[in-house]
Amino acid sequence: MTRVLVLNGPNLGRLGTREPDVYGSLTLADVTTALEADAPDGVSIELRQTDDEGTIIGWLHEALDTSSPVILNPAAFTHYSYALRDAVSLVTKGGVPVVEIHLSNPHAREEFRHTSVVSGVATGVIAGFGVESYRLALQALLRRS
Repeated sequence: MTRVLVLNGPNLGRLGTREPDVYGSLTLADVTTALEADAPDGVSIELRQTDDEGTIIGWLHEALDTSSPVILNPAAFTHYSYALRDAVSLVTKGGVPVVEIHLSNPHAREEFRHTSVVSGVATGVIAGFGVESYRLALQALLRRS
């Protein structure tokens, strides 16, 4: 069975109630349900969320060690976490795909959100489609397999 890790950074545990005009009204539980419905037989979805940078880096190391493809919403870590960037680079250079996703389009928001330190080392980036960004990332990962 292929396991896809869906890793979420800070404040995404508040998805559904945090700025619904920007991020929508669906929760991470809704994201899990949608991804599980889209996943073919033999593919499991494991969604995780943390507000801790070290934890998400540890999960990326786990993805490399287990060859688990990753859908990553780094949230605010996107813009400044070189440690996260280095971990994503380690994973992708190890042959494991990482798709960076964002619910909103960072380029249509405040200027500080326009820069992602992660995008340059991610396998691909999907942004601006709300929860559909996760589903598009899963489709892309499945097509790469």
